[in-house]
Amino acid sequence: MHDWNVVVSTHEGRYQEAWHFLQEFGPLARTDFFNILVMRVTDIPGTLEMVREKMGREPEGRSFVSRFMPLERCFTFQSPAEFEEKAKEAGSAWLPDLAGRSFHVRIHRRGFKGKMSSMEEEKMLDEYLLQTLQNAGTSGRITFDDPDFIIAAETAGPRAGFSLWNREELARYPFLHLD
Repeated sequence: MHDWNVVVSTHEGRYQEAWHFLQEFGPLARTDFFNILVMRVTDIPGTLEMVREKMGREPEGRSFVSRFMPLERCFTFQSPAEFEEKAKEAGSAWLPDLAGRSFHVRIHRRGFKGKMSSMEEEKMLDEYLLQTLQNAGTSGRITFDDPDFIIAAETAGPRAGFSLWNREELARYPFLHLD
């Protein structure tokens, strides 16, 4: 599946159970990465609610699914430089939300081993967004202690996706597991 917009991390040894638990929400596909599934959903807010409700009815789902991460802005890339360019573009879409607020970027990278560092890419995008806010005459603050927003990024090989989560959404959907 090349057009995924959800990355699912499963608990070790629970891959098949996670697949069965999530298959009603959209098409799933295997990846080349251990305990990682991808899927395509058409309604991210609706799917989040359905997953939350199902985990409430069937709490054992939490033992299958480690992280369920829908992504709003997805793209492909062939190099770290192309990733950075497209990541800046994706993150810039949320500058109005970040103005005057606290935030940080969290990247879960799979692939490009030895060519990209999740921590370095997080720092690059944090600094870029903060500088862009300052250049626009607004403030922002990077914090890891109860931020207003977290920008989540997932990669699986040459595809990446980004989404923005506020404090209330992170509390409502604990299966996002960003920090």
